[in-house]
Amino acid sequence: MKKPEIEKLVTLMERLRAPDGCPWDREQTLDSLVPFIIEEAYEVVSAIDAKDPVEIKEELGDLLFQIIFCTRITGEAKAFDLADVIDASYEKMVRRHPHVFGDSKAGTSEEVLKRWAEIKKDEKKDRKKKEGYLEGIPEVLPALLRAHKVSQKAARAGFDWKDISEVMDKLAEETEEFRKAVEEKDTAGMEEELGDLLFTMVNVGRFLEVNPEDALRKTIGKFITRFHHIEKSLNEKGADLSSTPMEEMERLWQEAKGMGVKGRE
Repeated sequence: MKKPEIEKLVTLMERLRAPDGCPWDREQTLDSLVPFIIEEAYEVVSAIDAKDPVEIKEELGDLLFQIIFCTRITGEAKAFDLADVIDASYEKMVRRHPHVFGDSKAGTSEEVLKRWAEIKKDEKKDRKKKEGYLEGIPEVLPALLRAHKVSQKAARAGFDWKDISEVMDKLAEETEEFRKAVEEKDTAGMEEELGDLLFTMVNVGRFLEVNPEDALRKTIGKFITRFHHIEKSLNEKGADLSSTPMEEMERLWQEAKGMGVKGRE
């Protein structure tokens, strides 16, 4: 069931968790691995942003190793192992693609996503835990990404604006409410209205098919790279950031823009 390459990792993990293996690896639990799983997933994304095949390969391997690690722990507890995970994933993907493996028809991506949501909802009907329609979206997701997924799911249920112009009107409304809270120095109001403003901007991105998490991540990368240009330029002149007037830093920032200095996009 397992390819030889996967078997090598499984065998390696067994050795690391053995009584005479690695003390650190033996001490790990599913809970203790959570931050490593999140970190490795983000490093995969960073490698993809960098468009570096070698780095992507390495980071995917690190993420895969975390999966091997988790399934070794659950296997030791007699819960499930890697083969069980693969089988469950295979069955789920076949079940959720009836337009490929069954008699259903889906001619567009929108139809596929709608059918996917319906199947997923049906799958959860028999679960003991009663969930609301918007439950099931992981709380550990970055806030922008979670907001995007929440608004997507609500829209699929029909709770949505008619077109982008209505969303832009809402954005203008939320911007004005945030401005008013700032002018009134209303601390609690500023936090609430900033949240409303950000959530509305997420919906603008959804209507335009722009993922806000991706957009902000790339902007952060661009900002860092251009800021490093400022720092490097000042260092070459024997100056430093703390003693440089804002006007000069702005000039160097515009210089970086003119040179097309971007981040890892």
